[in-house]
Amino acid sequence: MNPASRRASKNGTLGNIVLDAGLLVSAITLSTDTGATEPHILAGFLVATGIGLHVEAAIIESRS
Repeated sequence: MNPASRRASKNGTLGNIVLDAGLLVSAITLSTDTGATEPHILAGFLVATGIGLHVEAAIIESRS
């Protein structure tokens, strides 16, 4: 396994974890509905980061 493929795999796994965390924060926030906007912003950042890591992993994997 070459280093680029290993890095792509690591980024994909981290992307899954961050994406799941963002969706979990979003689900918990929607179920409690405290009216605060900060958890929604945090969930959005986590989901965007997870998607970005998946895109990065796909680009790295296609180049190797």
